[in-house]
Amino acid sequence: MRIVVAECTVDYDGRLSAHLPMAMRLVMVKADGCVAVHADGGAYKPLNWMNAPNHLVEEEGRWIVTNPKGETLTITFGEVHFETALEMGEDPGLQKDGVEQELQRLLAETPEVMEDGLSLIRREYPTPVGPVDLLCRDGRGQTVAIEVKRRGEIEGVEQLTRYLEFLNRDERLAPVRGLFVAQAIKPQARTLAEDRGIGWVEVDYDELRGVDSPLLRLF
Repeated sequence: MRIVVAECTVDYDGRLSAHLPMAMRLVMVKADGCVAVHADGGAYKPLNWMNAPNHLVEEEGRWIVTNPKGETLTITFGEVHFETALEMGEDPGLQKDGVEQELQRLLAETPEVMEDGLSLIRREYPTPVGPVDLLCRDGRGQTVAIEVKRRGEIEGVEQLTRYLEFLNRDERLAPVRGLFVAQAIKPQARTLAEDRGIGWVEVDYDELRGVDSPLLRLF
């Protein structure tokens, strides 16, 4: 992890163009190459960022970050107030709660409930940024990476996006598509998933466990 606190401007050139005027900001470069620019506010979301894979070129007073799509993030520094770099080691990842672990197990045993023709390759398939919950193969033989959550939120889609970036570099697996699975998925997470070409499915935990619905039945 590399951290820089400095006066800077930020310019993005890609599908759109965006400019952040000179101000004090936090710039982070993570071990996977992701570059994020934060303000002192706005919760966790950066003002601008460039996901990995990308290429960072450091010039005098300026960083230029480009990705394979041709998008460019240019950070021009003024006064630098703080800079450090440290090795954080491998992160064990978010520990799933009991329901989420059981949901993953049940889906591994019955992958067809998520999509017809799915078959399991492996649970907890390793990537350089953490294990993907389920790696499957669909009826056409394509590899499918599946992230399982109890509640489907934007962070889960971002997590699956990172896994897909690395899995698609493996010629033995590529092309790999993503499937985001949860008991309930928020509208914003659905929108982000669809924008990134990731499928999503809501599943019934009680039904997977074989528990009858408490609703009255007519037959």
